[in-house]
Amino acid sequence: MLAMSLDLSSLQKAVHSLERAIHVSEAFADRHISTDETEVIRAGVIHNFEFTYELCWKFMKRWLESNGSGSTVDGVTMKELFRMAAERQLISGTGPWFIYHQQRNQTTHIYDADIAQEVFETSVRFLDNAKELLLSLESKND
Repeated sequence: MLAMSLDLSSLQKAVHSLERAIHVSEAFADRHISTDETEVIRAGVIHNFEFTYELCWKFMKRWLESNGSGSTVDGVTMKELFRMAAERQLISGTGPWFIYHQQRNQTTHIYDADIAQEVFETSVRFLDNAKELLLSLESKND
C-alpha cells in the first residue's frame, strides 16, 4: 500500500484552539469571577477537548490505514486502535488515551458539576498528548 500524505490542518487548528481555551481558563483562575463565567469557561475547554479528541483518534486511524498497519483498522476497538498507534510510535503510551476515551464518553454528563470538573482537568492533561500526536503525525507525514 502506498503511503499518502494527510492534511493535518484541521487537527492543527483543533489543538491550537484547545490550547487557547486552556490559556483563557488559566488567565481567569486567580480572578474572582462569577459561577456562570467559570462554568462557561470550563464548558469551552471541555468542548475543545471533545472535538480535538475526536480528531486525534480519527487521524490515528487514517494514518494507520494509509501507512499499511499490516491489518485492517476498520472495526477495531478504541483500545486496539490506541495499541496499534503506540506500536507505530504515533503515541508514547496507551494508558492516557484510554482515560481520554472514558472522559470523552463522560461529556454527555457534564451537567453534573463534579463530572464537568473531572473532564475539565482531563482536558488540560490531554493537551500535551494531543500535541505529541500532532508532532508525530507531522514528522511521519509523507
